[in-house]
This record gives sequence, C-alpha cells and structure tokens, in this order.
Amino acid sequence: MTRFCLLFLTICLYSLPGFATGDAVKGEYVLQMGGCISCHQTPKRNHAELGGGHAIKTPFGTFYVPNITPDPDTGIGGWTDEDFIQAMTKGISPEGSHYFPAFPYTSYAKMSQADLIDLKAYLDTVAPIKNAVPNHDLSFPFNMRFLMFAWKMMFFDDAPFKINPDKSDQWNRGAYIVNGPSHCGECHTPRNIFGALNADMKFKGNPVGPDNEKIPSMLPQWEKADFLTVLRMGMTPDGDFLGGSMGHVIKRTTSKLTKEDLHAVATYLSEYE
Repeated sequence: MTRFCLLFLTICLYSLPGFATGDAVKGEYVLQMGGCISCHQTPKRNHAELGGGHAIKTPFGTFYVPNITPDPDTGIGGWTDEDFIQAMTKGISPEGSHYFPAFPYTSYAKMSQADLIDLKAYLDTVAPIKNAVPNHDLSFPFNMRFLMFAWKMMFFDDAPFKINPDKSDQWNRGAYIVNGPSHCGECHTPRNIFGALNADMKFKGNPVGPDNEKIPSMLPQWEKADFLTVLRMGMTPDGDFLGGSMGHVIKRTTSKLTKEDLHAVATYLSEYE
C-alpha cells in the first residue's frame, strides 16, 4: 500500500505544470552547443555567467542580453517548461509579448523539444543570480515591439528541423546543430533593412555583425579536416588563429562538442551547397 501511494504521488508530481522532467546533464551539453555563456554573461561580475546584462550593439540599437538563471524576480525562475518552449520556438514571452530577433528564436525554433526540455532542466539547477537587466535601447521604429507581429508574419519560419533523406545521418546531425542550437547563421548571414536574415546569402558573412564586427563567411573552400581543426582549436589551414567573437565561440562552444558532433558539423559545412 505504501509503495502504491509513493508511486501515485510521483506520477502526480510529474504531471504538474512546470515540474522538471528533462535531463540536466544533457541540458548542460545543449547549453554548450548553444554557446549561451558567451552572450548571457554579466559584465564586471565574477561567477555570473548566465546572469545577463551583456550589451550587444547593432545597427538597430543596443540590446541587453537577459538573465536566464532561476532567480524568480530578475531571471526565469517562474517559467514553466511550456513558457520556455514558447519563448525559444515562437519568440513570445510568458506575458505574451514578442521578443526581438536579436534573441535567436528564429534558429531555436529548429531545436527538438527534448533538447529544449533538457536545457530548461539544466538552467533550473544553476545558482540564481539577482541581476535586473536594462531595457533595450533601440532607435525608432525598431523600439516598437508590437510591430514584431508583422515582422514574424513576413520573415519568421517556425517550422521544426527536417531530416534530409538524401544526406547521411552525420550530415543531418551537423545541419541540426548549425541551424538549431548553435545558431551559426545568426551572425554569419547578413540582414536586410528590417533585421531579417538574407536567406540568399546564408553563411556568406556579415559586414555589419554584432558590435559592428565584420563576420566572415563560414564557407571557405576548406576540407573536412580543416574545419575540424578550426572548430576544435581555432587554427586555420594557413596557420592563423581566429580571434574576436569567434574565439569565444571556439572556447565556449565548438571545442566543447563531442567528437561525433564535431565531425557532424565539419561534414555539414564542408559539404554545404
């Protein structure tokens, strides 16, 4: 009888909205794939890698990256799994407002629900950080958040990632990582005057990237082995080392990938058409 009661209680708990059902260990790896620490860091504050506040300067104004720790007042501590998935795949806050595409939900929409739930499970385990992030400082009319409804109608494709049956499992895994959690195209693709990615120039570089950095093309004529070396340690075939924001990506993201995932990404990039 006691065992039955415990089993019933467990089932009820897992049925409650917002109860963590993901795998936090897997979620930490998803966080590394996404390079979340590189953007969500808190300036001039130690041990606050996900507390937010980092400023990103763009042609549309300055965006301040949010706090994604489980602090209930300044972070995402009150979010349910459903809130998190809606934000990541639809670009809509728990309160129903639209997020600006500086938050790359346009890529996260390609992520699997399992990865998203695991990521949320990991974020629920990190230490809460109380850090109220400033409001975005955007120029008119880009500061009019309600216009994002029309923007999404014109530019946002929220279709989930689809396997290409004509490609290998390794290629498809690489495509998922690059286009989903790692959101590489968000920086390496130029944007139009409305801030939407130019699909015809995908991965071909962005002359005006975040913080006015010139972002190079991801598609030089490199072999798979060259991509592996670049992604693992940042060294190009001519012996140069990548720096700037890409140095952070290599340190925080690509160098953290498993051997299998690293090969998958290199396969996808070397065979990209």
